[in-house]
Amino acid sequence: MRILLSGANGRMGHAVARQAAPGEIVCGVDPAGGDFPFPVYPDFSSVPEMPEKVDVIIDFSKADALHSLLEYAMKNQVACVLCATGYTDAQLEEIRRASETIPVFRSANMSIGVAVLRKLSTMAASLLGDDFDIEIVEAHHNQKMDAPSGTAIMLFDAVNQGCLGTKTRKDGRSGMGKREKQEVGMHALRGGTVAGEHAVCFFGPMERIELKHSAEDRSVFAVGAIRAARYMAGQKPGLYNMDQVIGL
Repeated sequence: MRILLSGANGRMGHAVARQAAPGEIVCGVDPAGGDFPFPVYPDFSSVPEMPEKVDVIIDFSKADALHSLLEYAMKNQVACVLCATGYTDAQLEEIRRASETIPVFRSANMSIGVAVLRKLSTMAASLLGDDFDIEIVEAHHNQKMDAPSGTAIMLFDAVNQGCLGTKTRKDGRSGMGKREKQEVGMHALRGGTVAGEHAVCFFGPMERIELKHSAEDRSVFAVGAIRAARYMAGQKPGLYNMDQVIGL
């Protein structure tokens, strides 16, 4: 497999480079450059023709790099593993359109454990029903830009699926007034060097259930991204997520 690593010089780019097999990453893209055993180009328009075609792009850059990445991928018929967060609705539609011609993997979180947490959250919400209130709490390092996290939003979608689409998001909580029955509170904590923690809390009459995932090191996301890339290389056009990669 031949990987192009987008966002190579970021923290996650370095983590992917450490976890990849020797020679697996053939080049990178990052405006900041970087010291790697493979060439790093400032943008996708600077990437030269390869003697052998790149099989898959792993992208840990920023949402605003999406258009040029997809443009390169569709022109060269390269699979994509999109790991960035903070996409707009218009960008999500651009991803969907691209998936009609190339294989595209997208997940707000690359951890295998989070994929299982998402599945369990849907099941719990479906089984517990309206007798339980649901709240989602997430914590990340003090440099994270978006809140709530993409993973927290993904977990809201999971519990909402289990509740047949009856839930509404409430980002944060302040002021006067009782909690609405159908709302799911989303609470974001930011501080220190936390790699990522997510908890889905179900509050019922006289009992409480918490489903929680803690990432102890950001390399767990790099391992998941490489696993997804190996799965995506050679797939047919379509939109994929971690469910297919781990067989859920």
